[in-house]
Amino acid sequence: MLDINEITLRVAGRALLEGASARVSEGHRIGLIGRNGTGKTTLLKLLMGQMEADQGKISLPRDCRIGTVAQEVAGDATTPLDLVLAGDAERAALIAESLTVTDPERIADIQMRLVDIGAYAAEARAATILHGLGFDANAQNMPLSAFSGGWRMRAALAAALFAEPDLLLLDEPTNHLDIEAALWLENFLQRWPRTLIMISHDRDFLNAVCTGIIHLQARKLTVYSGNYDTFERVRAERIALTEASIAKQQAQRAHMQAFVDRFKAKASKARQAQSRMKAIAKLAPIAGVERDPTIKFGFPNPDELSPPMVSLDEATVGYDGRAILRGVDFRLDPDDRVALLGANGNGKTTLAKLIAGRLDTMEGDRVAAAKLRVGYFAQHQVDELRLDETPIASMSRALPQAKPELVRARLGAFGFGAEKANTLVGKLSGGEKARLTLALITIDAPHLLILDEPTNHLDIEARQALVEALADYTGAVILVSHDRGMVEMVADRLMLVEDGTVRDFDGDVEDYRKHILSKSAEANADKRAAARAEKQEKKNDAERRKQAAALREQLKPLRNQTDKAEKKLAELTAKKAKLEVEMAAANTPKERMIALSKEQGELGVQIKAAEEAWLALADQLETAQAVAAE
Repeated sequence: MLDINEITLRVAGRALLEGASARVSEGHRIGLIGRNGTGKTTLLKLLMGQMEADQGKISLPRDCRIGTVAQEVAGDATTPLDLVLAGDAERAALIAESLTVTDPERIADIQMRLVDIGAYAAEARAATILHGLGFDANAQNMPLSAFSGGWRMRAALAAALFAEPDLLLLDEPTNHLDIEAALWLENFLQRWPRTLIMISHDRDFLNAVCTGIIHLQARKLTVYSGNYDTFERVRAERIALTEASIAKQQAQRAHMQAFVDRFKAKASKARQAQSRMKAIAKLAPIAGVERDPTIKFGFPNPDELSPPMVSLDEATVGYDGRAILRGVDFRLDPDDRVALLGANGNGKTTLAKLIAGRLDTMEGDRVAAAKLRVGYFAQHQVDELRLDETPIASMSRALPQAKPELVRARLGAFGFGAEKANTLVGKLSGGEKARLTLALITIDAPHLLILDEPTNHLDIEARQALVEALADYTGAVILVSHDRGMVEMVADRLMLVEDGTVRDFDGDVEDYRKHILSKSAEANADKRAAARAEKQEKKNDAERRKQAAALREQLKPLRNQTDKAEKKLAELTAKKAKLEVEMAAANTPKERMIALSKEQGELGVQIKAAEEAWLALADQLETAQAVAAE
């Protein structure tokens, strides 16, 4: 299906791929993994033809349709449903043509093709995909201008899934999703019938979806069968085997070298020493497995604060006089680790802002400790970093009185070595920007960390480093994340934000997954209704096909008669023209001229009759076609 052969690519003088090769068979679901900044997104751009490699070749089947999520979705009057339906270009073109075409045969061909591609069930299928990604029936028909950028990206994802391309390329598809939508997408992609390559750093998602892994490291691509856990195990075994082979070779080399050093000066052993020296020279070095540098975060621990840090009493909160959450009772103590659960739009971020003191209550009370310091991480803060300065400059600006060595140490605690610390922020990967934001918001050793989707763009190793840093951190944590693994490892208390209320969720992450699935019963009912509608539409399609076939069969004899009449008229006309050429010749005998004149008269009569017959048949055909077009 896909063959990446010895690809080399340099960007701004830096090699991202060097002699990299990989092969993906049709129908496999591949997770493309690797540290942030190694070139995963660049590789997807190569596959889409948006960039060209310096060397090597990428081979795909002829007419392979490649699909991906549009990076820009206009906030205009188009509805999510319209956007998704437009994702199937062939269907849209056929329907547009069907509104103007008049040729009965073309009408029949269009109807047959629409049936073949399931076009008449497309709207129900599009609605099902949108519903799974969080758009209810009302939202599906609202203008895209009414949605945030994150929700428009969901609509773009739905369009890519609906189009069912031969090769689907996804770059962090869960980044704009909540747990509910991520679970739906996980189940949907498990049944994906075509080839899929996706970048993801969510190991649970990779484990559930992938049948193979491509690891991008040290500018090379390595293909593994199985999911992420299988990749980790197989790679660890390869590393252990390689390192054991290297150790064995080194011991062998040392043993022979010791013999050479001991006996090379002795004449009686000179030949044996020479033999061992040759053997040492023949030992080809075994390439070691390159290990990624370890990432470790370090959050400064705050001074002690008497409980409670924050308490909410019958609090109502919202925007512009419109309440989002009502009657919220909540207490946060210094050792609390709370994860906020609930679908996007239910108010998780609103609650986080209220706890942080960034929103005032409309009713009820919020009481916070007088000296409470809050570190707040949100995606918009990552987007607001100054792209034209380095991490060193950003940290120095935030710590104007700090010595240079303290600034570097602070960045080093978040994985920024000397090179990255002096790289422009605009050239950092998304994960590196997220790490810089984490470093900046924790400068003053906050008592409370509020992390709203902190793992977007963090690779798997960085996510693990964040989990470990939070385990060592002595302050309180409020976490909003679609990463179930992160929630499971960090939170010891779950709160469900749903239907305008906030309540403790009695259970763990797996229980919440079951809770979500139980709520999908209504969605399943919609699917069954859609299936019934599709079945009825297929019956209608069959009837349309039957009528189209009958129409073609009805018109076929008349069209054949018309064609024959036209052909006969053309033959007679050609014969008459040939005869007239002979009559015009100067050397034609008188007797021949008399015969030709007689034949000319007869041909005139025949031509007139043939012309009348052809015109009559053509008129009948035109009338029949007009009736069919109606």
